[in-house]
Amino acid sequence: MELLKAVILGVVQGLSEFLPVSSSGHLVIFAEILNFHKEGIAFEVFVHFGTLLSVLLAFRYQLLKMIIAPYQIWIKKSGDKELREYLNWDLYIVVATIPAVVIGLPFKDGIEKLFDSILLVFFMLLITAFLMWASQFLKQKNVPFSYGRSFLIGVAQAFAILPGISRSGSTIFTGMLLGIDRSKVAEFSFIMSIPAILGAVVLKSNDIIQSPPVASEILNLAAGTVAAAVSGYLAIIWLLDIVKKGKLQWFGYYCFAVAAVGLVWYFVV
Repeated sequence: MELLKAVILGVVQGLSEFLPVSSSGHLVIFAEILNFHKEGIAFEVFVHFGTLLSVLLAFRYQLLKMIIAPYQIWIKKSGDKELREYLNWDLYIVVATIPAVVIGLPFKDGIEKLFDSILLVFFMLLITAFLMWASQFLKQKNVPFSYGRSFLIGVAQAFAILPGISRSGSTIFTGMLLGIDRSKVAEFSFIMSIPAILGAVVLKSNDIIQSPPVASEILNLAAGTVAAAVSGYLAIIWLLDIVKKGKLQWFGYYCFAVAAVGLVWYFVV
């Protein structure tokens, strides 16, 4: 039964990490429903690692170009326009990561306490629902990326540290609000998740070192990681298609339904 719960939570993490429904919020909700808390920090780190693998696989071509771009442009003095664009993305990702670092590191302990409040999750999901519903009214303007716009998208990512606020949803919405092409801002959102997810893994790895998982937990951790990686990859492909079609409001209806049911359950049942 514990193995099945680990797989379910892995799938929830993979899907909700990239779909605009809030992975942190859904993990809190499903952990409560399944009464699956004993894996703790170790499980959270491993499933985040699974989603990291999925985004690395989905954007392997773009990431390779981003890795070689600085060498080709700065050292080899290449004038390739495509590589210049990928170099710009390297710099934009760095700028977009700054707000999350500034907020996440100093307030790490306080932020973690927020995850104990399922009521907060339901209220934050209402905000995510509104953003996704409102996205249908944003018009395409094809405004280019810039350092300033990248920073504002990074601010949206930092705000999504709150459980119930979707990281992908808030960053894509902000990019669209700024007039950036929705398909490009979706790719940017996924790629900028790499340092965010990696940072979360690194920050919590020390807790695992101090209290390593016992042998009986290894299978659950592995199952959750694989489930998160597979479901995360599928979620990325699916969401990219939905963004192109301009149908993000579907997720707004879903988040509103989850929040409404949750609030009724919390206050009435």
